[in-house]
Amino acid sequence: MTKPQAISVTKPVSEELPKEKFDELEEFIDNMETTKGALIEILHKAQNIFGYLPRDVQLYIARKLGIPGAEVFGVVSFYSYFTTKPNGKHTISVCMGTACFVRGADKIIERLKEKLEVESNEITEDGLFTLKDVRCVGACGLAPVVMVDDKVFGRVKEEDLDDIIEAYRS
Repeated sequence: MTKPQAISVTKPVSEELPKEKFDELEEFIDNMETTKGALIEILHKAQNIFGYLPRDVQLYIARKLGIPGAEVFGVVSFYSYFTTKPNGKHTISVCMGTACFVRGADKIIERLKEKLEVESNEITEDGLFTLKDVRCVGACGLAPVVMVDDKVFGRVKEEDLDDIIEAYRS
């Protein structure tokens, strides 16, 4: 069985990443029966703790597991679930799958970009929203679909966007 290496983080790797979060991640890894084949599970936990997977967290995981940093980055960059940038308080995802696209998702996302003054995969200046275009959310019958966090809005029209955004501003 592979056990995690004993390393300690005595101070935050950067000012934005508190030691307490590294301690929580270290405890999670140390309590695993084995870390062999557990990289994705550990990355999920790390993203849950930190909110995203910055370079310092990826390198910490690599050192802790005794694997190359490039291997960790390869997994992080391959799976769209993982993010290396902080997200806003709310994530607005616009489905760009075929059914949604055909029913106007391209117009919806363009209008959101204007309203929020961001591009896809960016965070608004106030830190409240992250806008994402996603491949498919599996709700084709409701096309076009917009999700805010885990809430699904179906058959969205451009004129619905103000109400959706305002509901999350307050």
